[in-house]
Amino acid sequence: MSVNIKRLLKDCFWEYNFDSNDIMEIVNGDDWNKKVFLFEKILLNSTKMINDLKIFDKDDLHRLINEYKVPRFNYKFAFKRKNIAEVYFLGKKVLVNELKWVA
Repeated sequence: MSVNIKRLLKDCFWEYNFDSNDIMEIVNGDDWNKKVFLFEKILLNSTKMINDLKIFDKDDLHRLINEYKVPRFNYKFAFKRKNIAEVYFLGKKVLVNELKWVA
């Protein structure tokens, strides 16, 4: 895994007293709510979102992306980030016009 945990903590968890062990316990643990929390923090705050989402195993990541509901607050930003993850990890269609290739 090539996730830089130190940077991830700085990007996404600056307001918490988390360390790398806390992050890995969430990733490897069974508490789905904690995984959702971690996923949402990475999705919305990481400066290297695609790379950092690779911290999750494939099955968990697919479920996290599919189950994520874009909030009304900051909708455009969250929708764009989710769509980027869907395209990259799930092979779904690009839905954000400014991200589509023009032929």
